[in-house]
Amino acid sequence: MARNSAPTLEDVARMAGVSTASISRALNDPDKVAKQTRDKIEKAIEVLGYTPNFGGRALASNRTNTVGAIIPSMANAMFASGVQAFQEVLSEAGVNLLLASTGYDPEQELRQIKALIAHGADGLLLIGDERPQATRDFLAKRRVEHVISWCFRPHSAQTYVGFDNCQAAYDATRRVLALGHRRFALISGVRDGNDRARDRHIGIETAIADFGQGAALLHVKEAKYRLEFGGEAFAWIMERPDTPTVIMCGNDVLAAGALMRARQMGIDVPDRVSLVGFDDIGLASVSNPPLATVRVPQIEMGRAAARMLLAKLSGGPVEAPAPLLTEFIHRGSLAAPPD
Repeated sequence: MARNSAPTLEDVARMAGVSTASISRALNDPDKVAKQTRDKIEKAIEVLGYTPNFGGRALASNRTNTVGAIIPSMANAMFASGVQAFQEVLSEAGVNLLLASTGYDPEQELRQIKALIAHGADGLLLIGDERPQATRDFLAKRRVEHVISWCFRPHSAQTYVGFDNCQAAYDATRRVLALGHRRFALISGVRDGNDRARDRHIGIETAIADFGQGAALLHVKEAKYRLEFGGEAFAWIMERPDTPTVIMCGNDVLAAGALMRARQMGIDVPDRVSLVGFDDIGLASVSNPPLATVRVPQIEMGRAAARMLLAKLSGGPVEAPAPLLTEFIHRGSLAAPPD
């Protein structure tokens, strides 16, 4: 596996006008370096996108056979199957995986990217499309090979291995409309900085608007991806004077939390209100009633992302990817609206 061309310690030294020894001291023992010199070194590092490569120090060859995956959360099952499949393909190729999480914090993502590259990761798997320009600039300056997953953008210079969140949510909403529902609500993930949550909202809203005939999205409530927050959002929606007949949820965790709160409130699902999730994690099929949801091709996506990243790192030809398909799964939490 060829390592990416990247700025070196010597490049930083030339730009800063100092010796490589001064840079090493500034990185390892900054108190021993004059502030003016530190400032010049830090500026050069920022401009070049340099990161000290600990993996490179440890190996005689200029390769590590290691890649990194940075996911929003390790506490949420929505990423588990995909990352497992990603790792299995890497393992077959003799490549190791370093895993990190961001807590949906874009600054933390940049820190994790730098840390993984510093520890020798040859390439990265990133989740979602939205990240600050500083992160995009670092990836470009450092020439980090990477694949973006859990979303898809056509006609882009980036490499995506994923699905169209907006289209998946649109198609699911059309299925719900076909059952006769016209009064919708949405428990959305936090949309700021999260293109997947935002695209799913857009897909639901667009399908309702395209259908017309009195269909309306009555309420939208954002919630962090935890059961209790899904429950709180459900209670908030059902306490509004204009109640829906169906609540679409940004993922299955939020939907399961809503289902638990419905039971606590004595609200029957689906006789009084239907619930629809997104992802089809294991929890969806064993809840009571089982959750209607959008099945995301996690295993296929993880395998394809690993193959794509390995191809990019090998320097060989890389085929333009196509969006993966999702599937609507109709289960017991969804029924025709009450009369």
